[in-house]
Amino acid sequence: NLVILDRIDNPAAIAELKAINPKVTVTFYPYDVTTPLADTTKLLKTIFAQLKTVDVLINGAGIPDDHQIERTIAVNFTGLVNTTTAILDFWDKRKGGPGGVICNIGSVTGFNAIYQVPVYSASKAALLSFTQSIA
Repeated sequence: NLVILDRIDNPAAIAELKAINPKVTVTFYPYDVTTPLADTTKLLKTIFAQLKTVDVLINGAGIPDDHQIERTIAVNFTGLVNTTTAILDFWDKRKGGPGGVICNIGSVTGFNAIYQVPVYSASKAALLSFTQSIA
């Protein structure tokens, strides 16, 4: 199973993914990473009810737009924190969950900020710190 959560529904891309390996079920759910934690949890309940388990979460949302400060932070950091926090409740082994793997997509600017995009750099540094903290 491959579940894709994204703001943009792209049926051609979904069909292309299905064609790569017809044995894999590819499902799309509309999702805006900036949605509140409660909404993310609700969507994950739906996904877990259908699939029973999810093994890997790849957080890959990101925008490098320092002219939209709040949106850049919401997409690059807050959304990632909310998505990660929401799935951890389903995976928590102390509650009988199966565990799972999280892959947070960052940027070299998280390690070495660049002056052209300070907000983007800061959001990726926050992502790095958050990821290291939960590891």
